[in-house]
Amino acid sequence: MQDVTMVGIDLGKNTFHLHGQDRRGKAVFRKKLGRRQLVEFFATFHACTVVMEACAGAHHMARLLTTFGHQVKLISPQFVRPFVKSNKNDFVDAEVRISAMVISRFGERDRSGRWCCAVNGL
Repeated sequence: MQDVTMVGIDLGKNTFHLHGQDRRGKAVFRKKLGRRQLVEFFATFHACTVVMEACAGAHHMARLLTTFGHQVKLISPQFVRPFVKSNKNDFVDAEVRISAMVISRFGERDRSGRWCCAVNGL
């Protein structure tokens, strides 16, 4: 799993859904972890970018993950919702966090009005 550069998390009360992607945006893993398992996972996982929706527990989790060396990106919920493509479930939500961050942070509009994503620089 050294190929993983971004991990999207759908935060829950007791369980957390993770979606890991490589530099090219290809899915590497999907995991469902409890709170203790999540902390153990990120404590031993190599440093990467972690993306989550800004909510009540996100700031605490972000501070915890930065102590493990991860770069944490919080996304406002209003920017996440437009990226949901299919039926809602927690794994899709975790994947959408990454898509929203990549397009809103690294997207550029070309002259034709289409979006061009520069994800190679991640």
